[in-house]
Amino acid sequence: MSQSLSNIILHIVFSTKNREPSIDSDTRQKIYAYFVKAFADHKCTIYKIGGTKDHIHIACSFARTLTISDLIRNVKISSTKWIREKTLKDFSWQKGYGVFSVSQSQLSKLENYIGTQEEHHRQKNFKEELIELLKKHHILYDENYLWD
Repeated sequence: MSQSLSNIILHIVFSTKNREPSIDSDTRQKIYAYFVKAFADHKCTIYKIGGTKDHIHIACSFARTLTISDLIRNVKISSTKWIREKTLKDFSWQKGYGVFSVSQSQLSKLENYIGTQEEHHRQKNFKEELIELLKKHHILYDENYLWD
């Protein structure tokens, strides 16, 4: 094959530092717009972005020339700087993240899930949600190192 082709879809999840509920709805929309551009700068397309006051979910394409850790690190660093300059002076994201692969056939289901985060979190907090995602995707974890 003379060309390299891929269709990699990721579900990325991370929270504010210590899960501080610091992202109000106005700020959230600005952060989402920032992320759309930041991901595009890395040749990744955001299909859906959503979250609550203390965390964010992103469904995106993933460029085959990147590493996941480079993408997330770069976007978290640049967005933290931008958020601090624009709105929240003491803002930080948590150190880690969750990332899950998603098949094309499940993308619309993921987009719906991300789009209903406010409703979803009336019954379940972020810690419960993340542990559920880790279990669903068969990811081993040590809860002592899950939260910062």
